[in-house]
Amino acid sequence: MLSHTSPTYPYRSAGRPEVMYVIERLIDMAARRHGFDRVQLRRCNLVPPGAMPYRNPMGLLYDSGDYPAALDRVVTLADWKGFEARRAEARRRGRYRGIGLSNYLELNTGAPRERAEITVRPDGGIDVVIGTLSSGQGHETSFAQLLVEWFGVELAQVRLLTGDTDVARVGGGSHSGRSMRQAGVVMAKASDAIVERGTRIAAWLMEAAAADIEFTRGRFAVKGTDRSVGIFEVAAAALRPDAPDGLGGPLAGEGDETISTPSFPYGCAVCEVEVDPETGVVEVVRWTCVDDCGRAVNPMILHGQTHGGIAAGVGQALWEECHYDEQTGQSASATFMEYVLPRADMLPMFTTEISEVPSTSNPLGLRGGGEGGTTPALAATINAVVDALAELGVEHLEMPATPERVWRAIQAARRP
Repeated sequence: MLSHTSPTYPYRSAGRPEVMYVIERLIDMAARRHGFDRVQLRRCNLVPPGAMPYRNPMGLLYDSGDYPAALDRVVTLADWKGFEARRAEARRRGRYRGIGLSNYLELNTGAPRERAEITVRPDGGIDVVIGTLSSGQGHETSFAQLLVEWFGVELAQVRLLTGDTDVARVGGGSHSGRSMRQAGVVMAKASDAIVERGTRIAAWLMEAAAADIEFTRGRFAVKGTDRSVGIFEVAAAALRPDAPDGLGGPLAGEGDETISTPSFPYGCAVCEVEVDPETGVVEVVRWTCVDDCGRAVNPMILHGQTHGGIAAGVGQALWEECHYDEQTGQSASATFMEYVLPRADMLPMFTTEISEVPSTSNPLGLRGGGEGGTTPALAATINAVVDALAELGVEHLEMPATPERVWRAIQAARRP
């Protein structure tokens, strides 16, 4: 069957936001109907850190994490206890203010195989050939940062070669929060191979035993002495015609791994909104979140990805909707005049914090970090809107909570 009106389609975080939306909306509804505190009901259902690794009823093994700490931290950052004063102030202005939260847990796998080939050039550069291709995620910076850490070189000395099938023979692409996790592992393996071979070359150059050579800050040194050679000197020596058998040729290493073990990013988001009862317009006035990605290689890039993810999720919750003519199937929301995307002036400044509980699913402790902003956003936003209108008797709103839909819910609640 060919259809241009598919009911759903893979989007950022691909299904996780919708699942978390259902779960977190049900928790909020249960709390309201049975008189539970919304935060406490969530807290008492979280897996404690002492139970890690934890196998859930469906057989998935959560490797590590401190879920209660993320919840407690976001509640503190969002000043949850001070919210009622903000609600009262909004009512004096004729607006309804609400607060909502959502925990999330997601699974990152993606294409399991990844490969990296790293070459140290005698001219002072390092080439990295890898199959995962950046489409704005900042690989050129974050991948290079790892090599700066491992090899003790400058960021500008690292060159990333991607997207060329003449040189990148294997690659799983950028999706499912896999890039840093998979690429980091294979780059580490390739780097270890370079250091191991470089150690033997340095031992030859300095007429020492390989066991007496240590590598730190870009130099191979003989332990207990001031004798050392730089990694680029070693790369040049490897190309000399008198290099010993087995040590000659470019100073290079490769890593090729199939990694099927998933990681489980998690976190919590708190959203505050104000609703204009006369127009149904919803304004997001505060946003706070805590996300755990295991290890944050580049926090600035990670915060940026979180900001974009929040905007994507809030857009889905409040504004974005496809319309089709019932008779012709023609799209009635084919331009950005009809399909409302979030703009910067429609969102507040975000308070985002990174938690770093190392994952045990890979040697570098990494989890995916690109989807956390979106995954809890749907539920946190709608929970906040419903909380704002709860005093009117509104228990639920379908997404997107457009001004018309919110206004109609208010009018229906006001009818005797």
